[in-house]
Formats: sequence, structure tokens, C-alpha cells
Amino acid sequence: MTKDWKTRTTLVHEGSRRSQYGEMAEAIFLTQGFAYPDAETAEARFIKAGEDEFIYARYGNPTTRMFEDRIAALEGTEDAFATASGMAAVSGALTALLRAGDHVVSARALFGSCLYILEEVLTRFGVKVTFVDGADLDQWRAAVTPGTKAVFFESMSNPGLELVDIRGVAEIAHAAGALVIVDNVFATPIFSRAVEQGADVIVYSTTKHIDGQGRALGGVVCGTRDYIRKVLEPYMKHTGGSMSPFTAWLMLNGMVTLDLRCRAMAESALKIATALEGHPKLSRVIYPGLTSHPQHDLAKAQLGAGGTLVTFDIAAGKEAAFRFMNALTIAKISNNLGDAKTIATHPDTTTHQRLPQEQKDALGISKGLIRLSVGLEDAGDLVADLMQALDAA
Repeated sequence: MTKDWKTRTTLVHEGSRRSQYGEMAEAIFLTQGFAYPDAETAEARFIKAGEDEFIYARYGNPTTRMFEDRIAALEGTEDAFATASGMAAVSGALTALLRAGDHVVSARALFGSCLYILEEVLTRFGVKVTFVDGADLDQWRAAVTPGTKAVFFESMSNPGLELVDIRGVAEIAHAAGALVIVDNVFATPIFSRAVEQGADVIVYSTTKHIDGQGRALGGVVCGTRDYIRKVLEPYMKHTGGSMSPFTAWLMLNGMVTLDLRCRAMAESALKIATALEGHPKLSRVIYPGLTSHPQHDLAKAQLGAGGTLVTFDIAAGKEAAFRFMNALTIAKISNNLGDAKTIATHPDTTTHQRLPQEQKDALGISKGLIRLSVGLEDAGDLVADLMQALDAA
């Protein structure tokens, strides 16, 4: 029977598996293998493992399966596969599907490691990749052909917070028979309705909002059961990119408060963006929840909120940006996001440092750009901290 649960109930209870002891908290099954009562059972399980039957932790584990079931239920997909990191999820989702001669169309605005997978790894093995301006549906129409195997994009780009119209791109891709693969980290599973809007495969770095406390690396790929178990799982289990049981346990605990955290962060992010907009030391403030954002209407329709990140450009450039960051007293300087702690990042010198200057220019990554991942601190305290740091800049 389909459970008619709301999001917060799903985040607390979905996928729970209890041992004979009836524990309340999800159990951590820290084991690399599983014992069989007899040789016949071992043989049968290697032929086809049942729903609650496991062979080896690289293939699956009860704790990991709880996390996979819970995130799939939240995302609205049939299944999910948990991976060792967000990049293991991205590379696995693409590499498991593609072969030499296949064609992929991708948005140009991507995290540096995602660009590396597309530009260096896939092309090395004969996959043809075409890059487009993700916000321009006409470019997608021109690039996607009947031979295109997949399209790939970040639903909200890092760090420019540019949105891709999931429904619009999905219509173009599906008309050509292509699979729609979406990196949905900035949108979060709370605000996104990517499956409803046409995405076939959704990828998350669970290191970010899902863990939410900066404790562990992780990733997950959500999709149809056929894609997850017949396409992705064989590749992941043989190449070793699966999530550890302990990490899965951390992610399960993070999910319990995911809805509460993301909504509180987004509420604070809007207050911060509103306070920063028009500041004389800033040349621009980018936040999809502001009416000044060129894709504000799309953000409201696609997400219903502006998200948990705010990007702004300190007009005087790198030295002023560094003075600003060094003056912060609450926000921490780091390169993660989605944490309970507010984090300030200077993409030009950290996360996107190795991109050629022309790519940085195309993505709007200036010397003064700051990416702020809004945490759970009091919004008023954060605004005060940012304002005194801007005075120092």
C-alpha cells in the first residue's frame, strides 16, 4: 500500500528496518560480508538476492538500504543507490550509462569536478560532449539530436545560482529519446520536484544539506528501478564507489531534520539577500528569491523558494573580498555548503580556481565573488556580521 505521508513523516520513518531487538534508532550494520545458513542459500543469493538479502557491503547493506529507500521516497523515484561521495554519484550516473560514440549535451555552468568528468574523462573514452548555455532553451533545442543519449545539468548552478528549466529541457530531451540527468544539490530534495518536472535521474552530494553538519562525504543517485539496479548498480559495485554503512547511518540521522533545516536556511537567506541588495560595496547580489533575479519566476515555479545560498560580488575585487572574509566573526571560511554553520567561499581562488579565465568570465566568477551558504544561526546576527565585514572590506 502506498504511504500517504507528508515530507517530515517520510524523513523520520521511511525505509526503517529493525532487527529482532526492536531498536528505535536505525542500526549500524558494520559488516563487510554476510553469513549463509548453508551452501545452497549462498548459491541462490548470488543468482538473485531478495529484497532483504545481502551479499557484500560493496553491493548493499541493511543500513545503506534504509538510506536509499528513504531518499527515494522523498525524491519520488522508484529506487536509489548510495555512493561514497557526490562526485562518485555524478561520475557513476554518467559513466555507467555511456559508451564510446554516445552523445551528451550538458549545461556549461558546472562545478569544476563535473566539468572534468565531461571534458576529460568521458571524452577520453570516446563520448561526444556538447556544452550549451543552460538557461537558453533554444541552445538545448539546437544541440540535442535524435542520437543524443543523455543531457546533464545542475538545476541551480554553482556558484552563479543560474537555474535551468527542468520541464523545458526534459521535453526537448525526451522528444529525442535522451535521458535527463540532474545534479540537484543546490535545489535540495526539500524544494525540488525534479521528477515531477521531467528528470529521469537525480544526483545529490549528500555531503551537503542531507548530512547538514559537515561530518561525512556521501552521494546518491535516484531513478527508476531499472536504471538503478540494471545500469548503475553493476558499475558501482564493480568499481567500488558505494557508501559505507556508517556514513549511511549519519545520513539517515541528518534526514530527520532536513526539512526543518532547509526551510530555516532559505528563510534566513532571503533576509540576508534583501539586506545586502543595494549595498554600496556590492556590484550585485544574486539570489533566486529576490525579484531582481532574472529567473525569479522560474525559481518560484520550480522550487517555491530561493534556496539556501546567496552570492554577491564585492566591487573592489579580490583584496577587498579577502578583507571581508577575514573580518567575519560568525560565518566560517570553507568550501562546503548546506551546513548548519554559515560558510563563506571565494570561488575564484578555491572551488573554481583551476578553470581557465575565459570559463570563469563566462560563468560570472569574478575576483570579488563570494558564495554564502546560509546556516542555522539567527538571521539578524548573520546580517550584522556581514555588514561589519563589508565595512572592513
